[in-house]
Amino acid sequence: MFRIYDAADGGRDPNRRRMGRPRQGVEHERMGSTFIVMSAAGSNRDHAKGTRDQPYWNQHAAFIDNLVEEGFIMLGGPLPDEGGAVLIVRASSGAEVRDRLRPDPWYVHGILIPQSVRRWDIFIDRWLARGE
Repeated sequence: MFRIYDAADGGRDPNRRRMGRPRQGVEHERMGSTFIVMSAAGSNRDHAKGTRDQPYWNQHAAFIDNLVEEGFIMLGGPLPDEGGAVLIVRASSGAEVRDRLRPDPWYVHGILIPQSVRRWDIFIDRWLARGE
């Protein structure tokens, strides 16, 4: 059974213990929250072609590479069966996420369509636990 908590207190059950190791430090706090960004195939996506063969690939890749270098995008990739994509990003708000991704050439030219931006609290992180 899923329990729903009021967003006014951060959507957290104040009586529940957090699992995993707490993330600490100024750098973690400065980076904001983690968000999952879901995108679907747009009307200009050619399903007969692979991801790197889509129009505006080079411009899109350069745009994404820049956001990775800035530390905004943490993880991401295509959904090859659907033509969409998933990104895991760090930002202060959902509005910041949408603003930073809006000029992506694939959004601008309809290769991808933004579907959702959801804040995500990570409780289980084997990469962090293993030092990866």
